[in-house]
Amino acid sequence: MTAATDMTRIPGAAPAARKTPKAGFDLAFRNASFAAALFVLVLLAGIMISMVIGGWPAFREFGLGFITSSVWDTQNEQYGAWPAIVGTLATALIALVIGVPLSLGIAVYLTQLAPPWFKKPVGTAIELLAAVPSIIYGMWGLFVFVPLFAAYVQIPLSNLVEGMPIVGTVLYARSPSGLGIFTAGFILAFMIIPFIASITRDMLEQIPSVLRESAYGIGATTWEVVRHVLVPQAGVSIIGAIMLGLGRALGETMAVTFVVGNANRLSPSLLDPGSTIASRIANEFNEALGLQLNALIALGCILFFVTFVVLVIARLLVSRVKRY
Repeated sequence: MTAATDMTRIPGAAPAARKTPKAGFDLAFRNASFAAALFVLVLLAGIMISMVIGGWPAFREFGLGFITSSVWDTQNEQYGAWPAIVGTLATALIALVIGVPLSLGIAVYLTQLAPPWFKKPVGTAIELLAAVPSIIYGMWGLFVFVPLFAAYVQIPLSNLVEGMPIVGTVLYARSPSGLGIFTAGFILAFMIIPFIASITRDMLEQIPSVLRESAYGIGATTWEVVRHVLVPQAGVSIIGAIMLGLGRALGETMAVTFVVGNANRLSPSLLDPGSTIASRIANEFNEALGLQLNALIALGCILFFVTFVVLVIARLLVSRVKRY
């Protein structure tokens, strides 16, 4: 209240009392907030317990062999998760190798190099890619990318590397149909690019412009500004964005199911068909009964554990970056 208002106040008038929230309302608000936070923990614990209970018969029946075995025989009730685990990790790694450099390049271009008239269309396109359902990526991969990849990449590459000691083993396709581990990883790369690129772009835009201008002022090139100024400042956020993309790559189901080939075998070649945990569950869950259903739920437990390990690694990396 100003001095002029104090001078014009009516003598003898009582000052207006400030309204304060009632103690009961404040307590109710605190309890509601606590309940909302507790609900997440209860829900997570419920999912974990139900998955463990559902998959326990498979773990009890096969023990550690369930993880290390490559046999998946529904007729003889023999189940092993190793091919699906390897396929899940391989497709996710391929997606990161392809998607992370592209995502960082998009983010740096939009924040440092793109002209103003070009930023908005590209930014909008990135956001639209994030909104595309995964089944659309799978259908595009199956009907468009797979035939082209088989005709123009797999067949010529297989003819070129056949018989080579190491390269021929990794890049030779025994059945060049276009389906395989690499195809699934390639499709996953385009699915995680919007998330990594959007988060990285937002973080780079929040870096104070004075840091960039100071670096340019002392003669730094664009590469030096990005390498020594922007990346260190946004390192924690970039790691978080990459781990977010990795989480989606590990758990993606429909798009991978369309293009991975769904073959229960281990092959040294990245171009051969394979399977992932999510694709195996999607293919068999509807008809599964008895021990097969327990084995599929046990696969879900393993995927849950792998995702948890990735989250722990992300936390450790973020804390290490913060220290330095």
